[in-house]
Amino acid sequence: MASAAEQLAANINFGAFARATELKKRLWFTLGALIVYRIGTYVPLPGIDPVALAEIIRQQQGGILGMFNLFSGGALNRMTIFALNIMPYISASIIIQLMTTVSPQLEALRKEGEAGRKKLNQYTRYGTVLLTIVQAYGISVGLEGMSDGGGGVVSKPGFFFRFTTVVTLTGGTMFLMWLGEQITARGVGNGISLIIFAGIVAELPAALAGTLELGRTGALSPVFIVFLMLMVAAVIGAIVFMERAQRRLLVQYPKRQVGARMFGGESSHLPLKLNTAGVIPPIFASSLLLLPMTIASFSSQGGPEWLVTVTTLLSHGQPLYIALYVAGIVFFCFFYTAVVFNPTDTADNLKKYGGFIPGIRPGARTAEYLDYVLTRLTVVGALYLSAVCILPEILIANYSVPFYFGGTSLLIVVSVTMDTVAQVHSHLLAHQYEGLIKKAKLRGRR
Repeated sequence: MASAAEQLAANINFGAFARATELKKRLWFTLGALIVYRIGTYVPLPGIDPVALAEIIRQQQGGILGMFNLFSGGALNRMTIFALNIMPYISASIIIQLMTTVSPQLEALRKEGEAGRKKLNQYTRYGTVLLTIVQAYGISVGLEGMSDGGGGVVSKPGFFFRFTTVVTLTGGTMFLMWLGEQITARGVGNGISLIIFAGIVAELPAALAGTLELGRTGALSPVFIVFLMLMVAAVIGAIVFMERAQRRLLVQYPKRQVGARMFGGESSHLPLKLNTAGVIPPIFASSLLLLPMTIASFSSQGGPEWLVTVTTLLSHGQPLYIALYVAGIVFFCFFYTAVVFNPTDTADNLKKYGGFIPGIRPGARTAEYLDYVLTRLTVVGALYLSAVCILPEILIANYSVPFYFGGTSLLIVVSVTMDTVAQVHSHLLAHQYEGLIKKAKLRGRR
C-alpha cells in the first residue's frame, strides 16, 4: 500500500513537471548558465606558462591555495579568467552586512525594503570591484615572482602583464557576479551558491580518481580509502539530518466570534531550524581567510620571511588555521541568524494576529523566549558546522586527501542540492495551484 501511494505521488509530480513549462525554462536557463561558467574555467590568462604554473600549484596544493582552488572549481590551478571566482563578491557581501550593524545609514537602508536592498546591492558591487582589483594585482605580482627552477611562470613580466591580468580577472569576477544574479532571477536556486556548487561537483570525479591513484601507488592503504568513503557517507547523512532538524514551537490562536459564527481556536507551529544560517558561515569564514592569504601565498615566493611564516601557519591542519576557521564559523552562525530572524518582529506579528505561545505572555516576553530558544539552537548548529568542516580538514592535512572530500565542500554540495530541490517542489506546487484555480474558474462560468 505504501509503495503504491509513493508511486502515485511520483506520477503526480512527474505529470506536474511535464506540464510546468515555466519551470522547464528556468531549469534550462540554469543549466546553460552553469555550462558557460564551466567553459570559462578553461580559458587561460594571457602570458602564462601552464607547465611551470602547474608544477608550482602542485607543490602548494595542500596549503591555502588548495582551498581557494576548491571554491574556484579548478580555475586557479589552470589560472583562467575565473581564477578569483565569486569569492571577492562574497567578501564584499560580508563587509557590507557587517557595516549595517555599525552604520546607522546602512542600517536605515536595510530597513527600507526593496529600494534599500537595491542600494546595498549596489554598494556590494562597488566593493567587489575594489577587492577584485586588489587581489588581481597581488596575483599578477605573485605570478611574476614565481619560478619552478627552470624559468618563470610569466613569459613577459612588466606593467602590461599586470594591467591585462587585473582587467581580465576583474572582468571575470564581475561576469560571474552578474551570471549568479541572473540565475537567481531567471533560473532555479541561489545563483552564487550554484556557481560554487558547480565548481565543486565538476572536480569530484578527478578527486575520486586521484584518491584511487594514491591507493594504487601505496600512498594510501585500501583500508583507509574504504574508511574515507564511509566517512563521506556518514558526513552526508549527518548533514541531511541536521539541516532538516528543527524545533517546532506550539502557537495557539484564541477563539473569536464574528456574528453568529466562531472562528479561530486552532493551533499551529512556529518552526525554528537547528541551523538557521545554512551554508553561509563556512563560506564566509573561508572567504575571510582567503582574502588576505591570496596575496600572501603568491607573495611568499621570494617574499619576506614573516610572510612565509604566516602562510605556513595558515595552511590546512595547522592550529592557527583551525582556530580562526572555527571562530569564523561560530561568529557567522550567530551573526547571520540575527540577520535572517528577528525575535522582536516575530513576536509582534504573533501578537498582531492574536497568536501566543502557551505559558508565555505575548509581546516582549515572547520575544525573549524566542531569543532564548534560538540562541541555544544556534549553539548546537555552530558546533555541528564546526565539526563537519574541521574534522575532515584534519584528515586532508595529514593524509593528502583531496579537498573535495572535505566537510566544507560536502556541506555546500548537500545544502545547495536540498535548497534547489525545495525550490523545484515550490514551483511544482505553485503550478498545480494555478491549474486548480483555472479549472475552478472554468467550472464557475458554466
